[in-house]
Amino acid sequence: MGYRTIGKQLGEKATTVGAIIRKWMKFKMMVNLTRSGAPCKISSRGASMIMRKVRDQPRTTRQDLVNDLKRAGTTVSKKTISNTLRRHGLKSWSARKVPLLKPAHVQARLKFANDNLDDPEEEWEKVMWSDETNIELFGLNSNRRVWRKKKDEYNPKNTIPTLKHGGGNIILWGCFSAKGTG
Repeated sequence: MGYRTIGKQLGEKATTVGAIIRKWMKFKMMVNLTRSGAPCKISSRGASMIMRKVRDQPRTTRQDLVNDLKRAGTTVSKKTISNTLRRHGLKSWSARKVPLLKPAHVQARLKFANDNLDDPEEEWEKVMWSDETNIELFGLNSNRRVWRKKKDEYNPKNTIPTLKHGGGNIILWGCFSAKGTG
């Protein structure tokens, strides 16, 4: 029979049937052979150690991880570390900057949200929201990088708290309400 006929009977594409038949003709087996390439230098235990360290300290650098593995008896490059972290779903991101909130601030915000949860829409049309920001003219606003998953960007371990003070700066203020911006 042809590949198409066999494919229709099995519910597979003709190209899939052809690949399977050619594999059988060449190797006389259906299991996948081991792939070529160098074996991974980092064992599953080493990968677990890396993941544990990054989970506990997301700001750790690749060089720190290379040094940790070297002490454990495995010499690897920074690229190998990156590949291992990426294989486990982590990527290097810039740490998010968030306001430094004390526990009292968190409680006050939660109380405000719960108190106003059932307010009618007309009530919110009377509210004006405002904020200010501090733009530093001098000094370093260096980017810190963290290893994290995409959904964990606002986890406190993965953020950099900011304070509103510093060298030469400009303070901008803005507001918005149901009527528009200001």
